[in-house]
Amino acid sequence: MVKAVVLGAAGGIGQPLSLLLKTNPLITELSLYDIVNTPGVAADLSHIATPAKVVGYLPPDDGLKKALTGAELVVIPAGVPRKPGMTRDDLFKINAGIVRDLATGIATTAPKAFVLVISNPVNSTVPIVAEVFKQKGVFDPKKIFGVTTLDVVRASTFVSEVLGDLSLAPKVVVPVVGGHSGVTIVPLLSQSSHPLPSGFAKEELDKLINRIQFGGDEVVKAKDGAGSATLSMAYAGYEFANKIIRAVKGEKGIIAPTFVNLAADKEGGEALKKEIGSDLDYFSAPVELGPEGVVSIKSLGKITDAETALVKAAIPELKTNVEKGVSFVGASKL
Repeated sequence: MVKAVVLGAAGGIGQPLSLLLKTNPLITELSLYDIVNTPGVAADLSHIATPAKVVGYLPPDDGLKKALTGAELVVIPAGVPRKPGMTRDDLFKINAGIVRDLATGIATTAPKAFVLVISNPVNSTVPIVAEVFKQKGVFDPKKIFGVTTLDVVRASTFVSEVLGDLSLAPKVVVPVVGGHSGVTIVPLLSQSSHPLPSGFAKEELDKLINRIQFGGDEVVKAKDGAGSATLSMAYAGYEFANKIIRAVKGEKGIIAPTFVNLAADKEGGEALKKEIGSDLDYFSAPVELGPEGVVSIKSLGKITDAETALVKAAIPELKTNVEKGVSFVGASKL
């Protein structure tokens, strides 16, 4: 029995994500919440012949509380998408308040649920959720995750394109570490399960790294004002949610990069801080998942000098992003 909840279920990510979750045979109840349209989305999904019972809730009559009651897995894609010309700062101002209020609801009603944060900017919204949970006295760093899976999915796809064989895409594994925006996204291409062609020029490698880091801009531009990466993000969000569900059910050896509070594994977290040469509280690293959430935080392993430079370049922005999220909640009265 797994009850999954999508907060922001009527949006561009929320609808396709809810559809994918409805297809998961391990989910028995799917609870959808948004400020508009959720009863319609739920009615539509409820006709699909899979086990999950689907119910949609709106804010009136304690809708958020009803949606979250008994939740084991909560995915948050709520918020506004980035539009052309919009800075990440503009995005932060809007989405930070939305995420804070939803986190308050989760901390009050379903404090033991696994929380998967998709709402951007993830580098700041994950600390917002954590700070709300701390204020409510229910913080468990093992259960709060920033979903960085889209960077991993893009890396797999783009590497298979370079190799000239898209059929490899599902098999290509590239660890992507750091954070989830721009220069904080660090693909460890030297560790790709399918190595890049020998003699792959540095200029081409730089282009590939840049494409993985700024793939979101590619989609925003192509959609020409009509949205951001919603379908690929829904796929990535589902991929990660499915890994969490499988790990909770007892499947061993599931490792995935995700943006977590490094206190989730004290020993692994401290070792990672030494490795990156910074006392950051949050970082996206390969994490082993289990029934309690984070089992262990893995090291970055053997990386090239160029990748070490990318990690170093990511740290100042990561610090700023995390501090922004922490101070936003500090300045809020919950």
